[in-house]
Amino acid sequence: MPSSAISFKKRRKISIGEIIICIIIAIISLTCILPFIHVFSKSVSSDHYVLQKSVYLLPKGFTLTAYQNIFNDGKMVRSMWLTIIVTALFTVIGMIATTCAAYPLTKKRLKGRLFFSYLFLFTLYFGAGLIPEYLLMKQLNLLNTIWVLVLPLAFSPYNMLIMKSFLQSNIPDSLEESAFLDGASNFQILIKIVLPLSKPIIATLSLFYAVGRWNAYADAKYYITKQALYPLQLLLNQMVGASADSTAISALEGGAVMSTPEVLQAACVMFATIPIICVYPFVQKYFVKGVMIGAVKG
Repeated sequence: MPSSAISFKKRRKISIGEIIICIIIAIISLTCILPFIHVFSKSVSSDHYVLQKSVYLLPKGFTLTAYQNIFNDGKMVRSMWLTIIVTALFTVIGMIATTCAAYPLTKKRLKGRLFFSYLFLFTLYFGAGLIPEYLLMKQLNLLNTIWVLVLPLAFSPYNMLIMKSFLQSNIPDSLEESAFLDGASNFQILIKIVLPLSKPIIATLSLFYAVGRWNAYADAKYYITKQALYPLQLLLNQMVGASADSTAISALEGGAVMSTPEVLQAACVMFATIPIICVYPFVQKYFVKGVMIGAVKG
């Protein structure tokens, strides 16, 4: 047998350790996927089978009644659009603030950069608390506005430190020095050189910001009292809580169509989850690279 064939067989040999790792990864993956499949199956199953607790991974008595209830309910659709707008604003503002803070802190010529770096780091360990934050939002007249959901948490020191590490590890000083010699300004270097080379970390942090804002509802619970400004997650939280002891729920604008609370809750969960899941395919190729380089190096 040729030596090349022997070496190929050696390379293809799978050890017991690799098999165990694959099994563990498969189990962990199933713990994430199976609950999602279960909720989806309940959302498209007949109320009769759901009440009998006979729906597990496959739907029974396929029906889209619960989704019809959601789309007939004006509050759910309005909250969906509001959440999309808030998430987009939050992500854009957050990335602009993060980039403008991280880029200067990577430059040795910036006086006091260590002080500012430790100042940002300090905020990760200490906070004022909920009551002072509420009083601050009230004094700034941000209560019951969409900006109270955008501005307070738009800047993340943790994300800034990750981006700072990425820029230090992947943007050579010689590249910027060459641009300076050609007459480029700091802003031109950032826009035309640094940002195009930072796509992995930009995509990764944008995903962090978007997912964090999309799933959050605690701040809206504290700062928002107008139902017209309820984000989707807060509305879903209230719906689940309000319908926990009910036997039937009808849509607000189409009361003729009835659904059990459990089926409607499952449909609402899917309605709130699917949009943010659709974002992952567009940033997947950048995600792992951005997290590993930004978090490990530097």
